[in-house]
Amino acid sequence: MSSLAQNVTAAEVKALAKRLGADLVGISPMSRWEGAPKQNDPRYIFPGAKSMIVLGFRIPRGLLRGIEEGTRFLDYPGMGYASLNQVYGPMVLWKLNAFLEERGYESIPYLNSNGGDCINPVTGMFRQGLSRPVAEGKPFPDILVHFRIAAYLAGLGEFGWSKVFLTPEFGPRQRFALMFTDAELEPDPIYTGKICDRCMECVKHCPGKAISATETVKTVIGGVEVEWAKRDELACSESFREGGLKR
Repeated sequence: MSSLAQNVTAAEVKALAKRLGADLVGISPMSRWEGAPKQNDPRYIFPGAKSMIVLGFRIPRGLLRGIEEGTRFLDYPGMGYASLNQVYGPMVLWKLNAFLEERGYESIPYLNSNGGDCINPVTGMFRQGLSRPVAEGKPFPDILVHFRIAAYLAGLGEFGWSKVFLTPEFGPRQRFALMFTDAELEPDPIYTGKICDRCMECVKHCPGKAISATETVKTVIGGVEVEWAKRDELACSESFREGGLKR
């Protein structure tokens, strides 16, 4: 942060982000990441960051129509996934970053990428041997921030039974983009409402039969205990890559 930094409020940041095209905006203090594994903790990327800005971009309902009808499968992965992650979201982050830089703050726009081959699909952990820390006590490059956890910490919604993130506005239909900044912005409270009603439709319709109807995983995020269904990560990975044909 520059010594000549101008005062910027959370309300200004949110209003600008929505004018630029974000549908949802939430803000979290970086301190809510306390207790996160090193490999997923964005504070190692930018130790001086004070706030995390999380932007949500709606996935149009119509992009799922061709999948439901069995007639066109390209619309969702093209427009509802890749375009939001790699084109539209980054452009909004780019302009929001320029706004903060011009007012004397440093910010990091964070690309929405799952790390690909860096992650073991069974354990969910960083694959050993692909990289090494640049100094003792530091995590492996690259730090992989969990976008759904980021959205939860920024107060945008909750985890459903399947671990898919749900918001009051769009249910499961959104993609997220992140920014870390040394601007100290008023945070949003963690969401305390209830969206998922445990109907178990996700268990019934999962093509990989990867979601348990009875067993759960519990963890503490931002000082709050959260729970979702235990999943067979290998079955999930195989089903995602192969359309569930083996199962």
